[in-house]
Amino acid sequence: MSSSLTLPDCMKLLPDETMGVMRRLEWYARKRMLGTLSGRHTSPDKGFSVEFAEHREYAPGDDPKNLDWRVMAKSDRNVIKQYIEETNLRAMMVVDVSGSMEYTGASAAKINGVALSKLSYAKHLAAALSYLYIKQGDAVGLATFDKELRSYVRAGSRPSQVRRILEELHTTKAGKDTDVGTVLHGVAERIPKRGLVVLISDFFDEPDKIIEALHHFDYRQHELVIFHLLAEEELTFPFKSFQRFRDLEGVQEMLRIDPQAVRAAYLEKMRDFVKRIDSACGKMRADYVPVNTKVSLRDTLLRYLGGRK
Repeated sequence: MSSSLTLPDCMKLLPDETMGVMRRLEWYARKRMLGTLSGRHTSPDKGFSVEFAEHREYAPGDDPKNLDWRVMAKSDRNVIKQYIEETNLRAMMVVDVSGSMEYTGASAAKINGVALSKLSYAKHLAAALSYLYIKQGDAVGLATFDKELRSYVRAGSRPSQVRRILEELHTTKAGKDTDVGTVLHGVAERIPKRGLVVLISDFFDEPDKIIEALHHFDYRQHELVIFHLLAEEELTFPFKSFQRFRDLEGVQEMLRIDPQAVRAAYLEKMRDFVKRIDSACGKMRADYVPVNTKVSLRDTLLRYLGGRK
């Protein structure tokens, strides 16, 4: 008699095709991080290991072994060497779970034969990156939002943190309306230390409010990565005959529209919208990652993390 183990439903957010990729990839922070453990990322704190930073005057209590005898011999100054320490990274995954994220395009990528809505894609992406950070010994947390903050999991680095984040992602259902700008301001205030903030959203809200919120993260010296998820239909508007369009966020009633009459104006607004978010990220030196949900999650991860490396 044989028995088989059934994986918890939340573990389906880390399918084999994703795990195979994530085991080979690494993440290195570009900005200096504030952490609590020795790790692979540069820290703003100066210590006595890894990379030389600067000299400073010797003070009572300093370890004499860090005296720079060469400089002292030339200048008669008592100086010690300071080095930049490495630290662990603290990452916060911020995932949009508003109603518009529930849209599934006709050409959406599939995992295990199931087409991914933008929300499902976002959940799988957040799960994969969370696994990667914990694998490296870094800390990761999770925030989900629609028009308000829906959940907040403080950053942790224990292996059990992955399971905790997966369970939260798995049980989270799509909300309705969204208020990206206001919620992101609140998230920026809640993150206690300088770290990495990964935003995953379609960003369907007022661009000015979104950009202002992104500047809040930048002001607090976080490293920002923006995954902008959009379906193929949202980017190309391929509809031809009269269509009924339903507002997934429940703000407007269902509309019956002639796509031919609005296509040009729609595409112009969409291009301007994407360009504004991309441009704002460029000015803040944030990573802007446009994601078409027809592209497999595996290819999105390889393209971004491989290019970053």
